[in-house]
Amino acid sequence: MSKKVTAALCVIGDEILSGRTQDKNIAYIATFLEEIGISLAEVRIVPDEFDEIIPAVNRLRAKYDYLFTTGGIGPTHDDITAEAIAKAFQVSLDQNEAAYAILSEHYGEDAFTDARKRMTRIPHGGLLIKNPVSLAPGFQMDNVFTLAGVPKIMQSMLEDVRHRLKGGRKIMTKDLTLKIGESSLFECLTDLNNRFESVSIGSYPFYGEGRFAVQVVMRSTIDSDLEKCFITLMNYVTEHSIPVLEQN
Repeated sequence: MSKKVTAALCVIGDEILSGRTQDKNIAYIATFLEEIGISLAEVRIVPDEFDEIIPAVNRLRAKYDYLFTTGGIGPTHDDITAEAIAKAFQVSLDQNEAAYAILSEHYGEDAFTDARKRMTRIPHGGLLIKNPVSLAPGFQMDNVFTLAGVPKIMQSMLEDVRHRLKGGRKIMTKDLTLKIGESSLFECLTDLNNRFESVSIGSYPFYGEGRFAVQVVMRSTIDSDLEKCFITLMNYVTEHSIPVLEQN
């Protein structure tokens, strides 16, 4: 595909917003998608509330090619994501026969409690997403992929849907870490930004080796423009004798 393909991520969970749990999925999903030519363009974090989840899902799925959600598909009372997705699509939330068969065989009759049966409820018309770690499946509704929040499980679910995702133009990256304050590069980076419209340029300052430093990251779907932009920056660095800490 030649067009730019975009995605959004909706992280669902009070525990993320309270700070009790640190999200470890955003970076993984962004990297996973970029590898197949999909740009993660927006991330939203919402609480376990229908009035927050439903409008977020409807807005994001309409705006982007794909929407991924994480969290809220477990067995407890506050796991309401499946029901919220059903409401967003205005369909019923049904006990899915395939999901029921998977979990009933896994737990056995005595251990297959009502709480665990909650994890077999899937919005009507949803396609199951395999979960080889704990078996309770996620699901896909149109361009929305609902995944678990536990990182290891989420990662296994992403692998199951890899073949369902159609990427666009491959996003390429170059970065340069310099031993200089970010403000010293203002004019250079502004000029590069104006000259190379197809290249996204970000600068990220940090403190290291006893003084401020900055990492400049360039991203583009056009390899030739990315290369020219990076060479121009390197020429500026050489001309001004700026120490290079790392180059990729």
